[in-house]
Amino acid sequence: MLSVTVTRTLHSQRFGQDSALFVAPGRVNLIGEHTDYAEGFVMPAAIDFATLAAICPRDDKSVAIYSANFDDQIAYPLDSLPEKASRHWSDYPLGVVSVLREAGVEIPGFSLTLNGDVPLGAGLSSSASVEVASMVAILSITSAKFTPPEVAKLCQRAENHFVGASTGIMDQFIACCGAEDHALLLDCRTLEYRLAPIPPDLSIVIANSMVKHSHAGGEYNIRRSEVEEGTQLLRSHRPEIKRLRDATVDDLERWGYEMRPEVLKRCRHIITENERTVAAADALEADDLKTLGRLMYAAHASYRDDFEASCPEVDILVDLAAKETGCIGARLTGGGFGGCTVNIVEKAQAEAFSWHLREGYRQATEIAADIYLCHASAGAHQI
Repeated sequence: MLSVTVTRTLHSQRFGQDSALFVAPGRVNLIGEHTDYAEGFVMPAAIDFATLAAICPRDDKSVAIYSANFDDQIAYPLDSLPEKASRHWSDYPLGVVSVLREAGVEIPGFSLTLNGDVPLGAGLSSSASVEVASMVAILSITSAKFTPPEVAKLCQRAENHFVGASTGIMDQFIACCGAEDHALLLDCRTLEYRLAPIPPDLSIVIANSMVKHSHAGGEYNIRRSEVEEGTQLLRSHRPEIKRLRDATVDDLERWGYEMRPEVLKRCRHIITENERTVAAADALEADDLKTLGRLMYAAHASYRDDFEASCPEVDILVDLAAKETGCIGARLTGGGFGGCTVNIVEKAQAEAFSWHLREGYRQATEIAADIYLCHASAGAHQI
């Protein structure tokens, strides 16, 4: 885990001032994949991998940002900050400054130190963690006041319009609004949400397959177009269907024969995934872990068979997990075509589960998986 003391010391040694310290978590999505752009439901949890942001004001009308992870510092006068991204780590905090200024926030000079332990490239949302940590730190030295959902929307705008990544709202939202020992069911249309308790005797175990197939980007775009094709066809029969979250399984049974087979499968995944995601939140609230596990395995099967976005390595991880003592449920999480599985495991069995999963996967694939034991953590806050 990150050391608050180390981060404060790094900042004071570099900038010669004491700092205020803020934290924003990474996240894992427990269920609800490719439902966000259908304005459906997702259920992530904030995790105890995070970004720390130490900040202090400057009196020279400039901005200095140091990354402990990259051991690199950038500095600009306030009146000549970059107007576009440069494919550099600093794009994320500078994007935050850009959108705050667009929102009319007067930002004074500041020194900022960033230090994170969210694993890069594991699909645990390191970029949103950096954005949210930067924003809550920078806001602390201004007179502006924003609610956590408003901060999430501003951070999403920074990633979309400054960094240039077309992401949904989930990552930034859970980083802002997550709660200790809870998952968060988010309606991606209205941004209404409710918290669902995760029993304290459970662990979240994330297994990185270490595989990311090269066709992932192209296949993602194809899936998006297939989903839109199916949505348009259903809308021609029921004009009130704006996005797939408005459609039902009955609609597919009635008009699915008019779709290309692959389009029908993509739509079936999203429609049923929305149902599973809401049901999973209900199961957590009812402490019905058997139902939660069944929904997670069903979600993986749908992701694999209907959305066709899994891969053999990930399927091996899920199959191995299902055989282990103490595993409640397992599934592929994230954008697909490789990446991580999320496993809900009895805390007393989590260490043994992780060892068996790593060894079984190595024997089956000759790949050494990275395994992370986590628990659901709070959203962004000052330390």
